[in-house]
Amino acid sequence: MSFFSRIGRTLGKKSPVSGQKSVQQPISGQEVKKSSAEVSKEQQQLIFDAQIQAREIVFAAKEEAIKIKTSTEEDSRKLRAELFELEKKLAQKEESLDNRSRELVLSQGETDKVRKEVEEIKTQIEKVKTEQLARLEKIAGLTIDEAKEKILAAVEEKSQNEAGKLSRSIIDEAKIKAQTEAREILVTEMVHGATDYVAEYTISTITVPSEEVKGRIIGKEGRNIRAFEQATGVDVDLDEEGVIRLSCFDGVRREIARVALERLIKDSRIQPARIEEVVLEVKKTIERVMFEEGEKLAHLVGVYNLPRELISLLGKFKYRFSYGQNMISHTLEETKLGIALAQEVGADANIVKLGCLLHDIGKVIESEEGSHVTLGADYLRKLHIPEKVVACVEEHHEDKPFSSVESMLVYISDAISGSRPGARYEDLEKYIARMKQLEEICKSFPGVSNAWVFQAGREIRAAVDPGMVSDGEAQILALNIKQKIESEIRDFPGQIRITVIRELRIQETAK
Repeated sequence: MSFFSRIGRTLGKKSPVSGQKSVQQPISGQEVKKSSAEVSKEQQQLIFDAQIQAREIVFAAKEEAIKIKTSTEEDSRKLRAELFELEKKLAQKEESLDNRSRELVLSQGETDKVRKEVEEIKTQIEKVKTEQLARLEKIAGLTIDEAKEKILAAVEEKSQNEAGKLSRSIIDEAKIKAQTEAREILVTEMVHGATDYVAEYTISTITVPSEEVKGRIIGKEGRNIRAFEQATGVDVDLDEEGVIRLSCFDGVRREIARVALERLIKDSRIQPARIEEVVLEVKKTIERVMFEEGEKLAHLVGVYNLPRELISLLGKFKYRFSYGQNMISHTLEETKLGIALAQEVGADANIVKLGCLLHDIGKVIESEEGSHVTLGADYLRKLHIPEKVVACVEEHHEDKPFSSVESMLVYISDAISGSRPGARYEDLEKYIARMKQLEEICKSFPGVSNAWVFQAGREIRAAVDPGMVSDGEAQILALNIKQKIESEIRDFPGQIRITVIRELRIQETAK
């Protein structure tokens, strides 16, 4: 505690509290002397304490000053030592620089001398070179430029030969390697994509239990067999014992006829009205079967949620053949190949999958005319199928340039599946096209309600509407059909028999 604070504290104790009234009492002289003596003694004590404290402060300040001075002297000594070292290093560097400058001056002189000698040697070399070139030109009879051209030509020819050999070697090696790798990939994927293949043609065979059943199928004067052929559009061959052969280029018609005939044989009620009824029922059944087959094909390759009408068209592949190759087998095989190849090369497998599945959809569209590529692409656009998939369908026969890797893979997969040994027979496709053309010629005349081709195109039957065509007009119609066939189809084998059927049938129902 400082001296002044102690005095203030002492005085504060003696001062009266503010706000209080002091009580005036009489003080005696003896008390005044006593209080003065006490105050003087206390002041002396305070002064003594202050002096002691002042000496302590001074002593502490001197110690601090000594410490600061000692520290300053130490720092100064270190700085002087560092400065001395720096001056020493600087002096050494200056001495080193002086030595180097003297060496440079000496080497400069030597360099100038060497340079002069080099220049003199160069001059001599150039002189000798000129003389030698002049001698060479005189001996060879060529100028320098001509010699350069010949040398460059020789070097270029040699380089080209070597480069050609090297490039041929690289190309041959790359071809061998590429062929080997491509063969391995294709063989591997063909193994994965292989499907069970059953060769089917245009004939279905039905076993008949007895000749009596065959007689009922023929009917009185052949009435039942004619009604059956007219209702189904197939040719029925009864020549072989115990067997009935159904022949038709259209697989759907042939299947309808086969199933209907089997039902009629089991039912044993074989007559024209019953035949028509059974054929109608079987047509509905076959439509349901085709839808199930189309759905099965789509699910086998991992495609779902297709439109129902598109699935029904895919189901027609079961009874459709392309150059003798069943289209369901071909489509399944091609799609598996396409998916595997797309995964190998990193293409979009979903686009390739749909492209392979739908690439031949135009072949089962019979309501319009045109190539199956165009028909298929237009039909898929109506169903809002993605454009990349439609492009694969449009380009799978190279009718258009390939627009993507996926289109190329669809084309390659189709070629692999169709070109493998034993897959297709080209004559069958031409045969089917000729059969269709004969039917279309008959249907092009007014009044013809339906037409069928039998005996591999050697017989045509055309049914007419009796209300539109009379008996006399039917004879003229047969002649017109004959003339049109002769003018449009020139390569048909043998003769074609044309039969125009005009039958008036009236039905009533009693209730």
